[in-house]
Amino acid sequence: MKPLYFLAFIPVVGFLIGVPLMNRIEPYVLGLPFSMFWIVLCVLLSSLTIWVMYRLDQHDEEEGAE
Repeated sequence: MKPLYFLAFIPVVGFLIGVPLMNRIEPYVLGLPFSMFWIVLCVLLSSLTIWVMYRLDQHDEEEGAE
């Protein structure tokens, strides 16, 4: 297993561990309660993490060339 695949644990940690720890209303961030902001941030970081993993994984590009 490539070390690159361990990046997939970032969203898991953000959702499973971060949400219960960040469960509060104050402060408001961008007009959202903090817990809702945390969930939106985790969704955006999940997408970014998957995109980074896709771009860094050279295995797919090598198979497509053949």
